Amino acid sequence: MEARINLITIWTNNLIPMKEFYNKILGFEIENDLGEYVEFKNEGVRFALCLRKVMYNYSEDYKKTKNGQSFELAFPAKSPEDVDKSYNEIVAKGGVPVHEPQNMPWDQRTALFADPDGNIHEIFSDLK
Repeated sequence: MEARINLITIWTNNLIPMKEFYNKILGFEIENDLGEYVEFKNEGVRFALCLRKVMYNYSEDYKKTKNGQSFELAFPAKSPEDVDKSYNEIVAKGGVPVHEPQNMPWDQRTALFADPDGNIHEIFSDLK
């Protein structure tokens, strides 16, 4: 195994609202839609959504209800001002606001929003 990530898959029980969120609200173009699995065009790491039930025969763990924030996607912005603009656009289109843009002690401007499943993601830009 190589110590690098090739694919990020978000497992969901609600594929249609998740697909619409990542496609229409965040702007990811659909590269492959197999009905229960959707892969988006993305530079670098591949990015996909998949229905949990696809994996039920492989592990009972996919049937378990998940609680808490287990991962975060971080989206870079062009500037601190773009963090504010992007956050406002995402919320206006239906993204769930979590934390308004704020300058953080680690020299970044950051904002948080959630997808339809409640996964919290970040928009960020360096302040320097």
